Amino acid sequence: MTGPLAGVRVLDLSTLLPGPLATLMLADAGADVVRIERPGVGDEMRTYTPRLGSTSANYAMLNRGKRAFGADLKDPAQVEHVRAMAAVADVVVEQFRPGVAARLGLGPDDVRALNPHVVYCSITGYGQTSPQATRAGHDLNYLAASGLLDVVRDGNGAPPLPPSVLADIAGGTYPAVVNILLALQQRQRTGLGSHLDISMAHNLQVLSYGYFATHQASRTWPVPGEELLTGGSPRYRIYPTSDGRHLAVAALEPKFWERFVELVGAPDTCLDDHGHEDQVAEVVAELVASRTADHWDAVFAAEDACTCVVKTYPEAVADGLVVPDSPHRAVAGGADVGALHSPVAASLRPSWSIGLVPDLEPLPDLVDDDPWPGRPR
Repeated sequence: MTGPLAGVRVLDLSTLLPGPLATLMLADAGADVVRIERPGVGDEMRTYTPRLGSTSANYAMLNRGKRAFGADLKDPAQVEHVRAMAAVADVVVEQFRPGVAARLGLGPDDVRALNPHVVYCSITGYGQTSPQATRAGHDLNYLAASGLLDVVRDGNGAPPLPPSVLADIAGGTYPAVVNILLALQQRQRTGLGSHLDISMAHNLQVLSYGYFATHQASRTWPVPGEELLTGGSPRYRIYPTSDGRHLAVAALEPKFWERFVELVGAPDTCLDDHGHEDQVAEVVAELVASRTADHWDAVFAAEDACTCVVKTYPEAVADGLVVPDSPHRAVAGGADVGALHSPVAASLRPSWSIGLVPDLEPLPDLVDDDPWPGRPR
């Protein structure tokens, strides 16, 4: 099996996380991904620690199964070389600030003039045309600017740091992959390519769907810590245990809440929490805090109550919910390690299961009949 994207050529001009993770998913589905990086040093992520042989573990996780070439995009001759590759690519992914790719001669209009069938995907923090378009930013900035970061606050009244890079992945990577696949399908019908404008900050609105729905109905926006899923309900909270661990309670529906109240030993007056949510939460918090995490793990293990202990990563591995030793491998600098678990279904992956992490090579000589670098992965 070669994968559903076999024969699709992807020219990856992106760096760090959102674009490389998107092209990793395309590579996992069989696409031939060629990366263009800075000559000599490559993508900045190659310098990160911890290390896997000659490269970083982060870079290895995101770039296995691709090829990488160094090109100085300030050198007109090397830019022409990259343009020749773009002219025969099916997909181009870039992550420059708006206008930068165009100044280099690699913008969407430049590439589509050479290749009207290309799917050109631009991933940026704030989109190509918004008032914030040229602002520098990282994941935390996009979460902050979108309002999403403010819906939960800690005991000191400050928004907590998120557990992962939500904007990069949920606002950048996933929308990029979805739209690239849609654009390829559209091209199959019409023969025409497209320019995809992926704004990480704007795409976070999908994660705010409930707040958006409330606004449409009531014209109000969420009050930090007071909504159903942000701490306003005792049925959806994280409660400390007696040993410094935590119990995650998501018993929203009546049947789950009734069983939860029974199992923690709360009085029946807690069954109807409407209008006195804080008082019920105090009762529940005191009961949960009287026992250890192991106790509650045993109580809820076989129960339908939408309640579980907040697990550590080693515990999640033991439970089989995190798979560190994937059958798909990444080989970097002689180190053979489990690859990042990809959302591409196993039934859609190519038959190969080992993805070499690319060394940074010099640009290959151009071949007139096909400038795409042609060697097997």
